[in-house]
Amino acid sequence: MSAPIDPVALTQALLRADSVTPARGTVFDILESALDPLGFAVDRFVVGEAPDGPVENMLATRGNGPRHLAFAGHVDVVPPGEGWTGSPWSGEVRDGLLYGRGAVDMKGAVAAFVAAASRSDAGTLSLIITGDEEGPATYGTVALMERMAARGIVPDLCVVGEPTSTARLGDMVKIGRRGSVNIWIDVPGRQGHVAYPHLADNPIPRLIAILAEIETVVLDKGTDWFQPSNIEVTDIAVGNPAHNVIPARATARLSIRFNDQHRGTDLIERIRAIAERYAPRVAVTGKVSGEAFLTEPGAFSTLLSAAIVGATGVAPELSTTGGTSDARFLSKLCPVVEFGLINATMHKVDEAVAVADLLTLTDIYEDVIARALG
Repeated sequence: MSAPIDPVALTQALLRADSVTPARGTVFDILESALDPLGFAVDRFVVGEAPDGPVENMLATRGNGPRHLAFAGHVDVVPPGEGWTGSPWSGEVRDGLLYGRGAVDMKGAVAAFVAAASRSDAGTLSLIITGDEEGPATYGTVALMERMAARGIVPDLCVVGEPTSTARLGDMVKIGRRGSVNIWIDVPGRQGHVAYPHLADNPIPRLIAILAEIETVVLDKGTDWFQPSNIEVTDIAVGNPAHNVIPARATARLSIRFNDQHRGTDLIERIRAIAERYAPRVAVTGKVSGEAFLTEPGAFSTLLSAAIVGATGVAPELSTTGGTSDARFLSKLCPVVEFGLINATMHKVDEAVAVADLLTLTDIYEDVIARALG
């Protein structure tokens, strides 16, 4: 085997590559240069058309053992914003903290796993790395899964390196996520003068009635692992600049976060049924960003928890809280859990990871590889 990789140095190199979503080019060059000497076969490809593409992805595989562990992550980042103490691309270490956009979300975890892989030659390992997780994600992990299917690559277990820890490294592991669906309601009317309402058709009262009923809906009371599903009105628009005109249409947007008692398409149809009772000509459209999933606590979560306890002394909480991640796609392949760095600074100005945590995360990933493939 080649010399072990320093996770801090690799994280710094990745941070110095400006990779605002969708990421292409340099950041993948750096990752490929780290993986090649470790014996990984690296498959990089660009896919997709505007507006959601093109996107670069990487699938790296090594070994031919009876067990296959995958690590999934992303090297794209959100825009840094203004007000950083230094450059968001500096990769600078100050007072034990490594700064840069993507330090915790999630270039640090990617580097830690590569460094862990450099210490082991057990079993079969793969890295499923996308350049578009923070953006539309249309041509990201989904395209990688299609690539894997074409090559007959099916992992037994998958770790997603999202920053799941909260107060200290190791205190939380994600074993599932709620699903997400956005729904648009478009109520048509007929424009006219407010002094002659009989010659017009105001869509606003019908939209208000639709939203009033939706507000009374209780989808569920939660489960052992999931909080209750919730429907939120996120936008209402009429676009009427005149005070004396009845508008031609009124629209609203809903966002529903739902647990594994529901499916996104069913929720769209449920909203459609409510809307059509008040507005027969209403248009209801929806987009499912991801379905809910749960990796039932068992051998995989126990394995990961043991590795965390061994390195930190912390017994992690198993949780399904938070937003969506690419685990929503990967859960269709195999059991998936998410574990990574402390998420306190992700997407914030002066995003940073403690160097000590980065080293400990590498130790944990190394132990997970040994336990899963040994």
